[in-house]
Amino acid sequence: MSDALLSAADLQALWLTLRLAALTTLLLILLGTPLAWWLARTRSRLRGPVEALVALPLVLPPTVLGFYLLLAMGPNGPLGGLSLAFTFSGLVLGSMVYSLPFVVQPLRDAFAAIGEQPLEMAACLGATPFDRFRSIVLPLARPGYITAAVLGFAHTLGEFGVVLMIGGNIPGETRVLSIAVYEHVEALDYAHAHTLSAFLLALSFVLLLLIYNRRLRRPGPA
Repeated sequence: MSDALLSAADLQALWLTLRLAALTTLLLILLGTPLAWWLARTRSRLRGPVEALVALPLVLPPTVLGFYLLLAMGPNGPLGGLSLAFTFSGLVLGSMVYSLPFVVQPLRDAFAAIGEQPLEMAACLGATPFDRFRSIVLPLARPGYITAAVLGFAHTLGEFGVVLMIGGNIPGETRVLSIAVYEHVEALDYAHAHTLSAFLLALSFVLLLLIYNRRLRRPGPA
């Protein structure tokens, strides 16, 4: 057993995990914004079913979600032709589904809190829908974007069941930190398992602390 704090394989898993979390969060912010905007403003009867689908990863066991994603990526699945199973791209797709509610829900709440009055006033002044969104919605929804980014990133860091089902344990491709921790525990290498676990614990705590500190600094109602 190596006495190094982190082995080369663990450092590789660390980099892969950070890259996965960052890319997943960025894509979810981009794709989740129009979905959250629609959920915040629509009166369609489809809103309930869509919100339920978005929130499904909150209650569905990760292994179940990973199983159905694996079927979708399999040879006979709708995504089979893309060869996503057991690849980094497949992990990104699975992570997006898994962390979807942690990004969309804060954005939806931030958009809903803006209300109609600022947008109506801007429309009366001749602002286009894009201008209203860029100059009014985005600045006012900034705290929601920060919360969504932090929660999406932190949630992706610790995922295990989904990545194990659709990615397996391929060094440099799908071996993320949670898989590395599991591998060390199986080998009774508790020292390295503790090091990786402590890193995930500390990073997750710091990320959540950023959110709660921002909320405490936010001025309350007069």
